[in-house]
Amino acid sequence: MARSNNEWHMRAEMALAAAVKTRTLITYAELADAAAIPAPHRINKLSVWLEATMDSDYAQSLPLRAAWVISRARGGLPAPGFFIKCSELGLYDGAPDGAIATAFHLNLLG
Repeated sequence: MARSNNEWHMRAEMALAAAVKTRTLITYAELADAAAIPAPHRINKLSVWLEATMDSDYAQSLPLRAAWVISRARGGLPAPGFFIKCSELGLYDGAPDGAIATAFHLNLLG
């Protein structure tokens, strides 16, 4: 029997909650592994899920948990899609990299 998407969503939720609680940045790959997201397109599936958490967190005036997920290749910053989503939510107006993006990201981490 195939696993439902809800199973990895719950595992991702738990792993993300642990990262936030311990104030530990986690890479997309590490979170995908922790959640056991099935191939193919694991990181894309995770990104879509993270954007949904951003919508939910924003709607509830909560800190964006997705800020704790970073790209290994971007020097501690989330992927560009994170900044694009923040722009769509009206939270950010700038490039997805550079000093302004770094300052915005650090501010979200508190």
